[in-house]
Amino acid sequence: MLFTPYRLGALEIPNRIVMPPMTRSRAGHGDVATPLMSEYYAQRASAGLILSEGTQISRQGQGYAWTPGIYTPEQVAGWRTVTDAVHAKGGRMFAQLWHVGRVSHNTLQPDGGAPVSSSPLVAEGVKVFIDPDGRGPEGGIGEMVQHSKPRALSEAEIAYVVQDFVNAARNAIDAGFDGVELHGANGYLINQFIDSQANTRVDGYGGSLSRRLRFLREVAEAVSVAIGEDRVGVRLAPLTTLQGAVDDTPQATYLAAAKVLDDVGAAYIHIAEADWDDAPQMPAAFKEALRLMYRGTMIYSGKYTAERAEQALQNGWADLIGFGRPFVANPDLPARLQLGLGLNQLDASTLFGGGAAGYTDYARAV
Repeated sequence: MLFTPYRLGALEIPNRIVMPPMTRSRAGHGDVATPLMSEYYAQRASAGLILSEGTQISRQGQGYAWTPGIYTPEQVAGWRTVTDAVHAKGGRMFAQLWHVGRVSHNTLQPDGGAPVSSSPLVAEGVKVFIDPDGRGPEGGIGEMVQHSKPRALSEAEIAYVVQDFVNAARNAIDAGFDGVELHGANGYLINQFIDSQANTRVDGYGGSLSRRLRFLREVAEAVSVAIGEDRVGVRLAPLTTLQGAVDDTPQATYLAAAKVLDDVGAAYIHIAEADWDDAPQMPAAFKEALRLMYRGTMIYSGKYTAERAEQALQNGWADLIGFGRPFVANPDLPARLQLGLGLNQLDASTLFGGGAAGYTDYARAV
């Protein structure tokens, strides 16, 4: 099934293989996508669907140096060169819209202010990548530092953030993307509202589960109205505890989140499974329950092989499968998987920042 076509919203995609979002920190001045990024994504256009690296919706939404944005005209124009290159190779591409919330540093924020979050909580040990010398991705040496203490968004400010997501979604369509994915996973802003241990609010956005899911619902609804629900997906990570976001009852919480997205009519849910070596396994019963709560397309990512992917598709709880790290080192990954060819090994030292080395220079097998 992995190599059979699939209909996702208005898109006909030729296989069930997804390139998931992966931060590579190679944006240029002004956080603009570069010609090198166009080459990188176009090399991987044989994926059924490419999801862009996390793309900040505002300056406030940035948490790491050298990541691209989609809130200025220059950034939109930069991304247009990427989508044009991908479409010229026959590919399809969604933009992942990203607000990191508290996972940021004062030096990355407007006027050096505090990052924002659901609550004024510091996640100790959570570090972000900054460029203290301002040299840029090719010549710079970044630094990992503890994220800065955040402040809680007011209810009035939350409305402005929702509008930032809407503006970014419209910009993404103007830039030629086929749709957008809302980043609701990995401990970033939407996740900071959802997970119980990251949200200590006592107003309309905290406390009960329905209130903790309110921000997710409002963003998904507003973006769906702006660009069409068939162009909107959402990434969730029910069992991960990245960036200090932990939920006390993850199965109940994320089944309720899936129902919210079913009500909204989102085109897909993208589940990021925990992928570290001793990570907890996501129970099959949980996946089956998600399928019952949500009637749209289900994407799963997290240490999948071709064999595991086929089993997931055959079991019926997945429609599409994301292959993350293998796509970094194998631009022709779908062909390699289909033909049973060996995979290039990833050079982890070149993942973040730099130029073409470890980015666009991996060999193709076919």
